[in-house]
Amino acid sequence: MTSPWSPSRLGNLTGKRIVVTGATNGVGLGTTRALAQAGAHVILAVRNTELGEQRAAQVGGSTSVVKLDLADLASVRAFPSLVEGDIDILINNAGTIADRRTDTVDGFEMTLGTNLLGPFALTNLLLPRVRSQIINVGSDAHRTAKLRLDDMHLRNNKWTRLGAYAVSKLAVMLWGLELDRRLRAAGSPVVTQLTHPGWVASNLSQISDSPLMSLAHKTVKAVGDRFANDADQGAAPTLYCIKMCIRDRLHPQRMRAPSRYPRCRDRSAGPVLRDPAAAAHLGHRCHRGLPHIAG
Repeated sequence: MTSPWSPSRLGNLTGKRIVVTGATNGVGLGTTRALAQAGAHVILAVRNTELGEQRAAQVGGSTSVVKLDLADLASVRAFPSLVEGDIDILINNAGTIADRRTDTVDGFEMTLGTNLLGPFALTNLLLPRVRSQIINVGSDAHRTAKLRLDDMHLRNNKWTRLGAYAVSKLAVMLWGLELDRRLRAAGSPVVTQLTHPGWVASNLSQISDSPLMSLAHKTVKAVGDRFANDADQGAAPTLYCIKMCIRDRLHPQRMRAPSRYPRCRDRSAGPVLRDPAAAAHLGHRCHRGLPHIAG
């Protein structure tokens, strides 16, 4: 499906309540801006609430800012009590690349804990209140990941920044497939979808203030500003999923992905995403690893 589409065709979302994680920068900010402009009430679920308030003021429309640190399960547990009422759409957008091998306060590898386990726990806690849709924002980086279900935290295998990020995004997408399978099997009205924003000029590469990493970020940013999608273009696949939710449930082995410009299409996922057994195994491990949250 290659027909041009842009966020200007999102339509009227007045009355919709939508949670966007990682809403202060990059694709999350672009998503928040478009949703607010379309009339939705957007809940910015962010670690830095001061910056979140600044972004909400810039975006305008109907918004609220709620504290959420996906790398801290205590913060994840507290989040639902800070949000009143049902939620129409949950967008698991937040992601990180760690500068060095470190663990979350709960003892998980930081990249996996932030990109997978935090969103997994959040989704399970909010699921009874989600009315229509869950969107997981993945990455084409999943194609380079080597899945090691017995060492997801890379404690026994070599850890690298990009390697850990790729593993976490592959895990996010496998979890999305398993969530889709479970919701369908249960006859749930909630649709779950996968997207990836393509290469986006964002601050994701700004992971350290060291001279070498600062130079690397500046180089990546300069090239990205010239050739990559901007934040609004990167948000287009997520917004397209919202627009098409009523008409189209995405095939579980395909995902929404952008071209260089705000155009959305189905794109075949990497081979491992065609393995339902791997998705089920990962889902089981997440449930087992977070028993007090996942249920």
